[in-house]
Amino acid sequence: MPQTQTMTLDEKLTISNKACALLQAGDREGYSRLTRSIPLPPYLAKVFKEKVGADFLINNGFNLSEAEAEFGSDWLTN
Repeated sequence: MPQTQTMTLDEKLTISNKACALLQAGDREGYSRLTRSIPLPPYLAKVFKEKVGADFLINNGFNLSEAEAEFGSDWLTN
């Protein structure tokens, strides 16, 4: 299921810094998990949906809170 929690810019930057530290330490899985928790910008979510499908976004746990705010809660199924 996609993540739908919103976050501030400071929260996004904090998570991004933690993710980069994990990547530098060789923890690719931790890096991937944290970066997917940062809300995907709506324009990227829309492109991903068109190019690889809604199931990809859902199954990989991307945070879609900003896309839902912009396109509505049913945007993945329409």
